[in-house]
Amino acid sequence: MIAQSVADILDHHVNLTIEGIDRMYLNVYVPRLQSEQGVVWFFRDHRGQPLPSAALMSPMSRCFVRAIETFVAQENVPLVQFRKGERKDQIMAEHLRDFGSDEGVVFVGKAQEKTPVFRTEKRKSPKTGRTYPWIVKSTAMVNHYYIYAVDRDFGPFFLKFCSYFPFNAKLCLNGHEYAKRQLARRSIQFEALDNGILSCADPKRLQQICDGLSAEKIDGLLRKWLRLLPHPFTGADRKAGFRYDISILQAEFSLTQVLDSPSAWPSILRAGDPGKPRSRATGGSATDLQPPHQSPDTPTIPHPHCHPGRHSVAERLLQEHADQAVS
Repeated sequence: MIAQSVADILDHHVNLTIEGIDRMYLNVYVPRLQSEQGVVWFFRDHRGQPLPSAALMSPMSRCFVRAIETFVAQENVPLVQFRKGERKDQIMAEHLRDFGSDEGVVFVGKAQEKTPVFRTEKRKSPKTGRTYPWIVKSTAMVNHYYIYAVDRDFGPFFLKFCSYFPFNAKLCLNGHEYAKRQLARRSIQFEALDNGILSCADPKRLQQICDGLSAEKIDGLLRKWLRLLPHPFTGADRKAGFRYDISILQAEFSLTQVLDSPSAWPSILRAGDPGKPRSRATGGSATDLQPPHQSPDTPTIPHPHCHPGRHSVAERLLQEHADQAVS
């Protein structure tokens, strides 16, 4: 075989090139409730409580947890207690195999994780000597509820809520699953990979779909499911401006280049040299690129990834001692 450079291969042997969002892990939070002053204003000025304290937060937590448990019971959704060491994406894949709808909540997972919270500490007035409550930032082990669901436009995703005030959350989605859903809705033929697309009858339209996954559409996904799921804040709270906002915590982007044949890879791409790429040739059937025992039609379960050389997003911090849980 005549030696070929990487440039030659990319110029003459690429059947499909797609660039877009791979995974996104997003902060979901109420901006006005991320500081001590904002929390004091919420309880004192908005809710009319003269002495803001953590004692006012606990009833909100209990109400939110009851709403989630009621939702689980009414919708007949499995409630799964995550155990230490379990892979949540694998649990989702198992439940997804038996999920027969194109949209809905697949299951709700529960885990206790360390998270920032607000607490009350007693302080003493230097003038009167009397004690008074003071809101401070702290951390605690708190129950988190993972709502694993399937969206008609986005495919599988999860929304994780902290069950304690100010009820911060995380949203995780997969851009390739979004693209697959959009192709299917437009009746455009394609061949799926585990986390990508091997071939497409209309590559130009596929790239337009990937480019069209905008901040507005992601925000729309969040707003839609906030309406469908139990909400920790009342309508009056939201009308007063205590609404969830969204920001990027972790983003992964991909450039997929599908080769026409595995034989297009020259020896320079073989593993062993630290300076050489370590990619697999993408040719033949989609099944060749699947993890063991996984069908090419199995959707990718979005989940934060850890990368060498970068600070990773903790995927699980499960509670060791149940009696330390805040709620």
